[in-house]
Order: sequence, then C-alpha cells, then structure tokens
Amino acid sequence: MSDSKHFYITTPIYYVNDVPHIGHAYTTIGADVMSRYKRMDGYKVFFLTGTDEHGQKIYESAKAKGMTAQELTDEMAENFKRLLPVLNISNDDFIRTTEKRHERVVQSIFSKLMDQGDIYKGTYKGLYCVPCETYVPESSMGENNTCPDCGRPLVEMEEESYFFKTSRYADRLLKYYEDNPKAIMPKTRYNEIVSFIKSGLRDQSVSRTSISWGIPVPGDEKHVIYVWFDALINYLTACGYEDDPEKLAAFWPNAHHLMAKDIIRFHCVIWPIMVMALGLNPPVGVFSHGWWTMEGEKMSKSKGNVVDPFEMVDLYGADAFRYFLLRQVPFGMDGDFSEAAMAQRINSDLANDLGNLLSRTVSMVLKYRDGIVPSPSDLSPLDIELSEVARKALDTYREKMDDFTFDEALKAAWGLIGRANKYIDETMPWKLGNEGSKEPLDAVLWGLVESLKLVSMMISPFMPETGHRVWSQLGFCGDPANLQWEHYRWGEPTAGMLSVCRSKDVLFPRIDMKEWEESKKKRDIAKGKVVDPGEHEPQITIDDFAKIELRVAQIVKVEEVPRARRLYKLEIDLGYERRTIVSSLKEDFTAEELEGHKIVVVANLKPAKMCGVQSDGMLLAASLPGHDGLSLLAPFEDIPLGSRVH
Repeated sequence: MSDSKHFYITTPIYYVNDVPHIGHAYTTIGADVMSRYKRMDGYKVFFLTGTDEHGQKIYESAKAKGMTAQELTDEMAENFKRLLPVLNISNDDFIRTTEKRHERVVQSIFSKLMDQGDIYKGTYKGLYCVPCETYVPESSMGENNTCPDCGRPLVEMEEESYFFKTSRYADRLLKYYEDNPKAIMPKTRYNEIVSFIKSGLRDQSVSRTSISWGIPVPGDEKHVIYVWFDALINYLTACGYEDDPEKLAAFWPNAHHLMAKDIIRFHCVIWPIMVMALGLNPPVGVFSHGWWTMEGEKMSKSKGNVVDPFEMVDLYGADAFRYFLLRQVPFGMDGDFSEAAMAQRINSDLANDLGNLLSRTVSMVLKYRDGIVPSPSDLSPLDIELSEVARKALDTYREKMDDFTFDEALKAAWGLIGRANKYIDETMPWKLGNEGSKEPLDAVLWGLVESLKLVSMMISPFMPETGHRVWSQLGFCGDPANLQWEHYRWGEPTAGMLSVCRSKDVLFPRIDMKEWEESKKKRDIAKGKVVDPGEHEPQITIDDFAKIELRVAQIVKVEEVPRARRLYKLEIDLGYERRTIVSSLKEDFTAEELEGHKIVVVANLKPAKMCGVQSDGMLLAASLPGHDGLSLLAPFEDIPLGSRVH
C-alpha cells in the first residue's frame, strides 16, 4: 500500500439535543460504506463522526431537566456512540465538541484569524431564530417573519459580536469551485452554492454575548464562540491540527464531508473560507444527500412517524437496513421510507436474488464435486460471456462508488447476480450432472463460484456481515473486506484450490408478508399509531366535546402535494369561506372521486404545515383495523355548507 494514498471522510457532528434517527443513520452508513470501499482500494482511511454539544438549545434543555449542560451532553452523546456498533460502523474517531482537545484548537484558530485581521469586533443587528441558533437575512425569511427552516417566529436582536471576513475570500472560493466542479456533489448543490457565492457574501457573526454554554473567545470571555463556527473546526481538531502535523499533512489534502442538504452553505461557503484563511486547502469533496419522509409525510415526533434505527436493526438486521437505505433512493435525492418496501426488498433482492444464487451454487458443488471447486479445462461462449458481464459490472461498480452513487453501484452488483441466476437456467447444471458431462459442468460451477466471489467483495462495504458469510460459504478463508481491488482477477486463485464450505445457512429468510402485516399492526397499536378496536380513549365531558367545532363542507378542488406519496391538497368550501386542508387520502381515492363530495371537518383545529403546505382543518373518516381503505363521514341529507354538527 502506498503511503501517498490517504482518504479522510467525515459525517457532520450530530446535535445532541435529540435522539438518533434515520437521518443520522443514513449519513453515517454512507460514510462507512465509502470508508470500507476506499480501504479495499488501498487507501489509508481516517473516518470521523461525533457530536455537536454547545449552544442555547442545549443549555435550555438541560435547565428544564434540572441538569447541567455538561451532564445532559454526556448522557445524550452516549446514544450516538451506542448506535455505531449497532449499525456496524467502522469509524476511527468519535469527537465531542466539549472535549478539551477541541476547545484548545478552536481558541487557537480564533486567535490566529483575529491576529491576521480575518476576525474583527463590531455590532450585529438582525432577525434571529432561537431554536436554530442562527440569524436569518430578510431575503431568506419565511412568511410572516418566520424561520425558513423550522417555521418558528424570528426575533429581532442586536448585540456586540466578532465577525469573520467571509467577503475577503469570496472570489478565491468561487475560482476553486469553477476549477473543481466535483468539489460539491450532486450537481444541483454545486449550482446552488456557486449561485449563492456570486450573489455576494457578507461577513459572518462568529460570537454571542447572550449565552454562556460554549467556548469563550480568547481574551474576551464575555463572548462565546458561535456554535456553528466551533462545530466546523471539529474536522481539523480530529485530523491533528496543532497536535499531529504529520496526520494533518497526510489526510487533510484528501478530506471529504458527507451531510444532509440543509447544512451545505456552512460546509461549502463558510468552512472552506475558514480553512483557506488558515493556509490549508478547502475540502476536496462535499456530498449532500436528501431528506427522508415517512410514507409521504414529513417525520415528526408529534406524528409518531420517526424511524428509529435501533428498532429497524433489531427487526431486520444491520445489513438489510444498510442495504435498503442506500439501494432504495439515489444518495443525493430525497427518499420516502416505507417499512413494507424494506420487507419486500429483503424478499426480492436479498432472499430471492442473492440468497438463492448462493444456495443453488453451494448445493450443486457439494452434490456434484464433493465441495471442491472444480478447475475447468475448457470454456463455452456462455462461460466467457459470464466473465465479461462480471468485468463490466466491476468497472461500473467502481466508477459509481467513486462518485458516491451508491444505488447505481449496487445495481451493478445485482446485475451480475441476475446474470448468474439466468446462467444457471441456461446451462442447466443438474442436467449436465446427470449426463456425466464433466468438463461443461466444471466450467459452470467454477463460473458461479467466481461470480459469487466477486459479488461478496462488491457487497462487503454495504453489508459487511453478509459479504463475509457469502465468502465463508464458498469455502474461502479470511474476509473479503480485507482484499484489495487491484489484486482481484477473475479466476484467480480460486480454481482447484479451495473447498466450498458445507454450511448451508440461509442468508436472508423470506418474510411472510401476511405475518409481517399482523406483526406491524400490533407494533403500531402498541405505539399508539393505530387504535385497537377493542380499546377506547379516556372518557371526556360534554364541555370537552363542545370545544370541537364540526361543520359541513364541500371539496371543490383536489391537487397532489409534490413529493408526498399519500397526501392531497384539498380546497374546501364552508359556505362562509374557503380553506385549504391536507389529508392522507391519495391511496384510497382519486381526485375525481373527491371533488364535489360533502364532508365533515374540524373547523377550529390549529393550522399545521404538512410537506410545506399549510392545512387549516381536518376532515373526518372512518377506518376499521383489518379492513382496507377509508370511508368519509358526510351528511345524510343535502344541508347547507357551514352547518354545525352537534
């Protein structure tokens, strides 16, 4: 392995004022897959993840719980650490921004930038989002002076602040991106950032005086370094800035960051300017992936539809969960999570395609050659074609992996799996075995083992345990994760050298979908997502019921909600006014079936946003567990719109 081949990859550091969810798992798995792939490509890899632990939200949460901020962060950071072995993550370091090593580096960098005139003191006045801990320019505000990210009201603040001269480096950063079009991926994010830089950069506030939970500004301790400025520096702290110059010199020139798309401006504008000001190269690559919805709806705790990665791994295994997340959706795009879709993909891709190929191959080598992989004396055109399909699959796989196009890389692997399964049907080795056709049968069995050998290497970064299990059932020693692509050759050194293991363990047992549906229903009832027909809500008084304003309305227009699988945007007429409500009806009704339909709505429900559309009310519908579909509640007679329902 050449010492010149180094690769540094990071996840963002995750804010600890929450529990790990699918978004955290998605980024971390993506970084882990790339780390494992690069190790197989002969690189020395440094893979970093960690937690972001300063800021006003942490301080307020700790105070509400009667804890110190440090006590709360100690507790919450453990949740993120605990997730790593559950997901089989191979990180090399885990950094916390409350660690002394980080505080020391942050203050050193702040002092250096101040000494060279890149940080200066001034006064900041603007609209501020407390939950997001960020100032929001007027051009980016949501409706009614709200935060564009969380939708909460902004407050006007004015305070003394230190500023970072972002504007000084704008032209230099723009040239860097124009010279390196793959520095930001996917392309849509590149275009977004370049356009943002061209619109003009303002100097950034980098300190606060109104909070205390953070790293003090050196020499001016009434100021606390802004949480995002502190957080970004973690990538240098862990890479040896100040403490290990050899490590920094080896890994920083090939630094890559993975994250969700909502934080790319910090990582693609402010952060590269910070490192430029320090005399370092900007990150070589920033890849931003999309967001996950849950069956068409935005995930939220209040809806109870947040995907828990601990639960998914417990139910389906880490490898299946890892595979589904990176196969289901192109890595740079938004995705919709469906547990049913995951169960179906386990059955089709993992049990049927991969599992059956391995089972059939191992069984035939055991039956016809006593478990010894034969060495073919001659190859037919079909045998040669299989090797060519494998060569092209590997070329495509490597090209797609280098671009973080994980779903396409997996498609390349499954293209080879599909061709190998078809190869069995075309060559009919059971017929060759019965006929005693030794040479043709040797070639077929050898080709199948070679295909699975390559497949086990290709899937190893995604499904480390499965790759090893396939490798072991083929009778090979060691682990495919420890091999390197440059040493791989079709047919070497398999033929006539190694035995096929006699284990016939099923890789992925098929999921009985009827049993799965019953199990899912019970879990949903236990979580309160579905009401058990045998259970009732707590009793209420007539006064409680009187607070609900039910009225007759009519649906006058139906539109689909972009990127939402289950939602319709309904315009309803209440007689005295028209409103918009959003409802999960798309799977049960067409737009034509709904338009003109009279319904009963809750008219005094507080407005709520669903997938970016404000809903002012809620319609009533009946459903019965165990039965498909919904039935809308409607008046029996033709009564005026807006009539109260008592």
